Amino acid sequence: MNLKFFNSFNKVPWFSLGLAVIFFLAAALRFWGLTRFNALIFDEIYYAKFGVNYLDQVPFFDAHPPLGKYIIAFAIWLSKPFVNQQANGYTGMVLSPFNYRWLNALIGSLLPLVVAGIAYQLSHRQSYALIAAFFVVADGLLLVESRYALINIYLVFFGFLAHWLFLLALSRRECQRGVLLAASGLCLGASAAVKWNGLGFLLGIYLLWMSARGLYLLRRLISGREKNQNLKKPGFIAPLENLTQLNLLHVLFYFAVIPALTYSLIWIPHLQINTDYGFLEVHEKIFNFHKEMKNGAEVHPYCSAWYTWPLTLRPMVYLFEKARNTLEPVPTYPPLPEGVGKVIYDVHAMGNPALWWFSSGAIALLLLVLCERFIVAIAAAITSASRQLIRFPISVQTWLIFYLVVNYAANWLPWIKVTRCTFIYLYMSASIFSFLALAWLVERWLNSYHPFHYAIAITIIFLISLSFVFFLPVYLGLPLSQHEFNIRMWLRSWI
Repeated sequence: MNLKFFNSFNKVPWFSLGLAVIFFLAAALRFWGLTRFNALIFDEIYYAKFGVNYLDQVPFFDAHPPLGKYIIAFAIWLSKPFVNQQANGYTGMVLSPFNYRWLNALIGSLLPLVVAGIAYQLSHRQSYALIAAFFVVADGLLLVESRYALINIYLVFFGFLAHWLFLLALSRRECQRGVLLAASGLCLGASAAVKWNGLGFLLGIYLLWMSARGLYLLRRLISGREKNQNLKKPGFIAPLENLTQLNLLHVLFYFAVIPALTYSLIWIPHLQINTDYGFLEVHEKIFNFHKEMKNGAEVHPYCSAWYTWPLTLRPMVYLFEKARNTLEPVPTYPPLPEGVGKVIYDVHAMGNPALWWFSSGAIALLLLVLCERFIVAIAAAITSASRQLIRFPISVQTWLIFYLVVNYAANWLPWIKVTRCTFIYLYMSASIFSFLALAWLVERWLNSYHPFHYAIAITIIFLISLSFVFFLPVYLGLPLSQHEFNIRMWLRSWI
């Protein structure tokens, strides 16, 4: 009887079941109360209106490429005949908030599955994929950004989808590989066509390929061998080891020509409506807009420097309203006089503090590990004068660490040179690579025979979950008393 039960237990598709639970949890958090605020929240005053402008063929200028607004326009067009509750005319068209928010919520619900796919391709460990997906669900900034008609979630989704397809391609044979690489290049172009900082995903792939080719050429120079296939070990081979099979022509075609072509074609509908500027002129206008923007609180009260983002020191308030009671509609028009409202509705675009702090520590730790392995390899080569200066193929773990550190840096460090006012949501792409770093450490500790490591992993998961539940009211905009609001504002810079 026990043997039968054990065999039945093993036949349960736990990985698929776990991914399904994560997806439905993410969807529930994003779709529940989606129409609570019957208004335009934060940059919805631009993007939801721009979506309607596309549908009505009304010219306008925006400081970002058009794909994000196309998607919002598509969401409105597709859902408008079916949703009529809580209608408002703030966009210039009579719509329910559900019309311009639902597709953001759906894409945000799918993002954890894409991240799980990346984690699995890097390691072939199902537990690592599930933990990484859970961390994405447990982040507050990703939750907030996918509950309103904003465009950052599309940039992140296309970028990580591109990387998943890229990793899948590296583990496939030539015919399948070409199709997947082309799809990856298309998604990279789409990410940049939402906002230019989507190019960070492309930069990460360039850096990975150049590093892999450099190691390969160095190995050939030292060993004098033409091929290294005989050095490969049996078992799972990191897909990144196959980067050396991509030559310069592959990289130029799949990761330059296809993204550039995709990006250019996406502009066609916009330019047909907005005829005042051609393709080059509109890019010059966008560039000058960002170049001329100043920095500081006088530009925007929530400007934040790049180095403050990993510790979520300066989040953003997307909505702050007061009501006399929980039955009163929010927002109220006209606003209540000062001191009258007793119930606070607050939407804070901020990361889960425990998740972000642990993740920042994790990516720093992986950087130290990577540096240590490089120094040891160089020292061994110097002391032994060995021809095995760089062991190739590199271990799966080293490739995984290298992939996460490089892509984290590619999506975060370019902001050092930006002088205009910047905001914490620009860190979203880099933050997910740090979540993957933390998930990798936690998964290793969970499978450790050392009780202390296991206890650390359980404690981290517990604290991240507890932090998410504690801050959930300011992610979802649930009613709070003044005291309940105050105990969630741990730092003065959060207000």
